[in-house]
Formats: sequence, structure tokens, C-alpha cells
Amino acid sequence: MLRAYAPGPDGASCVLVDGDAQALANAVWIDMVSPTAEEEKLVESVIGVEVPTRDEMVEIEPSSRLYQEPGGLFLTANLVAGVDSGNPVSTAVSFVLTPGRLVTVRYAQPKVFELFAAHVDRNPALCGDATATLINLLDAVVDRLADVLEGVGDDLDNISRSTFRRSKGDKQQRMTTVALQVLLARIGAAQDIVSKSRDSAVSLTRAIGFLTYALKKKDSGDTKERLRTLARDLASLTDQTSYLGNNVTFLLDAALGLINIEQNAIIKIFSVAAVIFMPPTLVASVYGMNFEAMPELVWHYGYPMALGLMVISAILPYTFFKSRGWL
Repeated sequence: MLRAYAPGPDGASCVLVDGDAQALANAVWIDMVSPTAEEEKLVESVIGVEVPTRDEMVEIEPSSRLYQEPGGLFLTANLVAGVDSGNPVSTAVSFVLTPGRLVTVRYAQPKVFELFAAHVDRNPALCGDATATLINLLDAVVDRLADVLEGVGDDLDNISRSTFRRSKGDKQQRMTTVALQVLLARIGAAQDIVSKSRDSAVSLTRAIGFLTYALKKKDSGDTKERLRTLARDLASLTDQTSYLGNNVTFLLDAALGLINIEQNAIIKIFSVAAVIFMPPTLVASVYGMNFEAMPELVWHYGYPMALGLMVISAILPYTFFKSRGWL
């Protein structure tokens, strides 16, 4: 699918392109979403350079992701998608900057593109020329990444609150097995988003650094300052991911500690129960032996006495454990 944003009487307007090269002629921004081979050839015929293929976009080497050719500047960065749906993924997005157009190639639906398109509808000046559109889009990407990390931070605060402040009155409530499983799942989900956000911040930092170098000779002062601002913001976000990663590690250790405490409490209950019922079992075993010289067997109060001994022998260990705070 191709979306073309072209200037009009009321500013930039979005046009869905269906094999019509004329619709791309005046476009400032061409957004390629899971393009077909025919759509790639159509865009290439308009901009005069080849757009990256899906295999080229997932290359690891920076030289394959960040490069310059006659007629175009190519940047590929990892963005986080699917955070709101609960299924975050890291997807490669390519930015192709030509003298007159910006082309974006993506095979996922990062929410930032919807947000930026809505901003362009309200403020067409964001899509005035190709370079300004790229910088404004990167600015929106960084803002979206900051919002994602802020949401993760809030979720980690909620996890910490539910883990360490779960008291009812003066008595600390124990967490059930299901609650511990949910806790671990929430921590794992937070770690997944943090790791993908860090990867996105690092790849965007490299892309912006390359863009700054490539445009340094023809940049205006405002463009240089905005690129420096984006680089500083990404450095702050990278530090934020490290801080959140440390919080995730701490909460994971705390959750595993709670699991160990719960397991030890269960084992302790079984151990104490075994000790409590051991003396009554001994009394019952003694009076279950078949010896003739046992006067209690023919005593009228022998049976109540045996029961009393078993009860007393069970109460004494229980009282001792209770007084030591083991129960």
C-alpha cells in the first residue's frame, strides 16, 4: 500500500496511490506499507533510486543500513510496534531522502506513523519539504519512544506497589501461585518492551548521527540544532532504558525471592506438621503392640488416657514452635 502526502491548497493532503505515477509526481512524503514488487518499481521510477528491499532492511551491518548513493540518502532504524496491543515487536523501517521527496518503507504498523499523519493533517507545515518532513518524523518517533518508556515506568511502579505494599491492616497478605505467575508475566512483558526500546534508541542514534554527517554541508542552522537536540534526547532515552532495565532486574529478583519464601513457608508447614504428629503417632504405636504385660490394656480409663497423651504430645510441640515464632 502506498500513501502519498502532497502539498495542496489547504496544506499537505494524503492520497492513496493505486498504480498511478501521476499521484506521486508532486508528493513530498511517500509512505510504503508492505509494498508489492509493482509498487516498489512504481516508486523507483518516480524518485530515480532503488528503495531497500525487505532483506536489505534487516541487515545488521551499519554499512548496509546507513549509506549514501547518488540521488539518495538511506537510513534504516528499528522501531517498536504493537505496544498498545500487548504484542510488542521490533521492526525495521527505512527512510530514503531524495532532493525532493522522503520515502519510508515499512512492513509493520508503528503507531507513530498514524500519529504523525494526524499531526500533518492539522499542521501541514510539518510536511513542507523532504528534509523537514524527515526531521519532523524522527522527532515524532523519539517522542513516541519516550511515551513508551514512560508507560513502562508506570507499569513497573504499579508492579512494585503491588509486590511490596500488599498489606491488609497490619497483617501482610500472602501471594497466591496465580498472583506470582501474573507478576512474573508482567515483569517479563516490561523487560521485553525495555529491551526493544533500547535497541530502537541505539539504532536511531546511529541513524541521526549519520544523517547529521551527511547533511552537514547543506544544513541550515535550525536543522543542525534540531538534529543535535534529537541526539541528546536519544542519549537520555538510552539512559532511561538502562535505569528501567535495572528496575526490572530488581523486581525479578524480588519476585523470585517471594516465590522462595512461599515455597519455604509451605515446606515449613509440612515439617512442623510432621513434628507435631510424631509424638501422637508414637503413643498410638506403643498401645498398638500386642503384649500381655500391658496393664493399661485392661484398665477402664486406659483408652481416655491414651487419647489424652496423644493430644498433649501434639499440643506441646505446637506451643513450643508458636512461642519461637516459627509459625
